Amino acid sequence: MTDTDTDPPFGPRRTSTPRIRLVEMVEPVLAALAKGDTETAGALLGTDLGEHFASEEMRWLSRYRLGQLRAVPSRAGWLAYVVVDADDGRAVGHAGFHGPPDERRMVEIGYSVVPEVRRRGYARATLVELLRRADASPEVATVRASIRPDNAASLATIAGFGFERVGEQWDDIDGLEHVHERPSPPRSG
Repeated sequence: MTDTDTDPPFGPRRTSTPRIRLVEMVEPVLAALAKGDTETAGALLGTDLGEHFASEEMRWLSRYRLGQLRAVPSRAGWLAYVVVDADDGRAVGHAGFHGPPDERRMVEIGYSVVPEVRRRGYARATLVELLRRADASPEVATVRASIRPDNAASLATIAGFGFERVGEQWDDIDGLEHVHERPSPPRSG
């Protein structure tokens, strides 16, 4: 792959790590996305969300996260974010935690990159930001990632970040998943 390869409409592939920011999907954003209203959600977030955010998968996820947030408002900040390219402001994916730290002080991460911009470093940049947020919280001792064994891209993304396979589980949507965990660094204090 060279830096002249292109994937319209997003132009040349990146050769450096992209800068991203995570923008929280607050209740009105999740409510709009749950209905498939990307225009309203995008206006609330200050970015164009594009077709990816209008998908049935995204509508389902938005309904699910909205239900979690409404059931326990203290989950705010631990659920869902839009991944935005910090240089051009476009939405390039979504990410978050499956909820706040549990009784084991564990959080599980999840992320997805818009298909048109995959293989450009966005997943890795998103993982770095999720880990930074988890590691900054004194409530978190362990970060989990559950990945289908055939998802080579996600397995490659977590490589080098201290994750170790600790088991497997069955997910009703994704099927068999390998469970990977890593400890948060100890805090000096």
